[in-house]
Amino acid sequence: MTVIAMTREIGSFGLDVASGLAGRLGLEIIQSDIVANSIAQRLGVDESAVLHFVNGSASLLKRWQIDRRRLFHYAAEEILRLAQRGNVLIKGWGAATLLRDLPGIISVRVCAPLEFRVRVLMDRLGTKDADAVREQLKRYDAARARTMRSYFNIEQEDARLYHVVLNTERLSIAACVKAVSELAESSRFQDSAAVRSTLANKLVEAQISSALADQISVTAAPLGVSVSVADGRITLAGTTSSGRVRGRAEKIAHDVAGAFQIDNRIVSVPSRGSAF
Repeated sequence: MTVIAMTREIGSFGLDVASGLAGRLGLEIIQSDIVANSIAQRLGVDESAVLHFVNGSASLLKRWQIDRRRLFHYAAEEILRLAQRGNVLIKGWGAATLLRDLPGIISVRVCAPLEFRVRVLMDRLGTKDADAVREQLKRYDAARARTMRSYFNIEQEDARLYHVVLNTERLSIAACVKAVSELAESSRFQDSAAVRSTLANKLVEAQISSALADQISVTAAPLGVSVSVADGRITLAGTTSSGRVRGRAEKIAHDVAGAFQIDNRIVSVPSRGSAF
C-alpha cells in the first residue's frame, strides 16, 4: 500500500513527476476536482468557487460565501478518506503537510526557481509575455503561502516538512521519479497495516472535527476543540466559555464514533452569558 502526498509549484513539471510515479508504482492520481467536488457539495457552493478560493482567484463575493474553517475540516476529511484507498498520489490541498507526520506516507515537494518556471509556463502557454506569466505565478505562490499560514500555521516553506524536495531545474523528471520510487519501495514504507491503522484513526479525528465545526460556533469555543484518537480512545481538549459545550462536544464525538471510549478534557471557564 503506497500513499504519496505531493505539493508542486506551478511550472515545475510536478504533473510530469506525478504521472511518472503513477506509471512506475501503479498509483491512482487524485485530481483536484475530486476533492473540490466533495467539499463544494458539503459547503453548498459551486465546485469552481472552491477551486478559485484555494488558488487565490476568488472574487470578494465568492470568498465571503466560503466558510474557511469548514473548508479546512472537510478537505482534511476528504484527503484522509482518499488516502485510505491505498496506492494513491494526492496532489495539492495541503495533503503533503496534513499527512507529513503519518508513518508510511511519503510527503514530496516539487519546486523550481521562479525564472525557470516562467520559461516553462511561457512555452506551455505559447506566450512571450514573461511579465504577465511571472505575475500569475507570484499570485499562485502567494495564495499557497496564505493557505499554509491560515490552516497549518506555517510561515514559509521548509524542507523539513517533507521527506523529499525535488528541484526540477537541477533534476530531470526521470531522476525525480526514480528517487521517490526507490523511497516508496524501501522497507520503511512497506508496513501497510500500520498505514491503514494510522489513517483510520486520523479519519475519525477529522470526522469528529468536521462535526464539531458544523455544530459548535467559534464564539462558544474560540480556540476550537482538539481531537485525538489512539488505541480505541477519543480525547477531546479545549477551553470554552459555555458550560454546555463540554457535554455537546462529547455527544457529537459519540454520534460520530460510538464504539470508541471518550476522554473529555474540555475545560469550561465561566463568563457573562453563553454563546452558541
